[in-house]
Amino acid sequence: MTRLARANLKEAASSLLAGRQRTLLALIGIAVGVGSVVAMMSVGIIVRDESLSKFRELGTDILSVSLRYAEGAKDRSVVTTDDALGLAALPTIARAAPYVISHGQASLAGKAVLEVSVIGATAAMADLNKLKVESGRHISDLDHRRYFCVVGSEVAAVARAAGIGRIVGESVTVEGVVYTAVGVLRRTPRGMRRFDADRAVIIPISTARRVFTWPEIRDITARMSEGAHHVAAAREIGDYFRRGPDGPVVRVESAEELIERMYEQMRLFALLLGSVGSISLFVGGIGVMNVMLVSVTERRLEIGIRRALGARRADIQSQFLIESVMLSTVGGLIGIGAGVAATWGICEFTGWTFRVSTQAMGLGVGVAGAAGVLFGFSPAYQAARLDPVAALRGR
Repeated sequence: MTRLARANLKEAASSLLAGRQRTLLALIGIAVGVGSVVAMMSVGIIVRDESLSKFRELGTDILSVSLRYAEGAKDRSVVTTDDALGLAALPTIARAAPYVISHGQASLAGKAVLEVSVIGATAAMADLNKLKVESGRHISDLDHRRYFCVVGSEVAAVARAAGIGRIVGESVTVEGVVYTAVGVLRRTPRGMRRFDADRAVIIPISTARRVFTWPEIRDITARMSEGAHHVAAAREIGDYFRRGPDGPVVRVESAEELIERMYEQMRLFALLLGSVGSISLFVGGIGVMNVMLVSVTERRLEIGIRRALGARRADIQSQFLIESVMLSTVGGLIGIGAGVAATWGICEFTGWTFRVSTQAMGLGVGVAGAAGVLFGFSPAYQAARLDPVAALRGR
């Protein structure tokens, strides 16, 4: 750094310290603006990553197949369990797990009562949906037409609160049908599942098709073969289930497709948050301009003396610009600290994994410096254009 640059910085710091109150108010304005940008963009990225992690837990090779029948179809039970399991014979599909869903009130041992989803599933469902048992076991293919069930973690929690210590082996009654609990699930993030496993009672699909009012298979979870593309897999599944005008309408959603869609949505969300934060930064920039305009008015005599001693207009202009940029940059650094602290507080409150967007931090400093130039240019230009004689007279 040259001696002239050091002298300019020292002079700028002295001038800003001379007007401590105004400088402090301008710093607060810039700090709030930059802090808002950093916090909002960081929280936006954290929300995106938290949402995407729930989808990735199941694996990016998972497909969710939805079957819907046209109103008035002659045969609504077109797809059987064997038909659904037959998806595994397709080149792009490695495994399939059909399931049926109903809803009703469940009571455990006649004590705990709550609204649950009743899911009729095959043994493959637990593996494909990453459902882990806390105690007992999963439903197996050997439970054909047996009245066994596995309960979700929230169902188990309600039962324990009602005084039921050991859940495995207890009777679970759902809409008048009595099942025996053989397992309890751990807490499970929802991800791309169409059901809430924590508030579910899972029974064998063969049993469900006997007791449900509408037992047709409408949902299938499938895993793609290694190297298969979700577009090719969706096309093969559609061809597999195409059965004339009364056949089901097939909709296939892949984890990859949903992740791509969420990335697009979260990018727009981050831009929106950044824009909202930029409004605060703009307000802070107006504060910087006001401080510099007042400074020019108060230092007219100083400007006149410097011009009389040979200072050029460019020297005066650069001096005031340096002060403006210094003020904005210091405010930006304070704002980054405030934004990081706010992000940490939000993560602590929500239980999210704390991370800060380095892009947002760099953007915050860059925008703060740019605001210093933008909002400091007009006062600096006015200072440089002052008539030396009028300035020395204090006019």
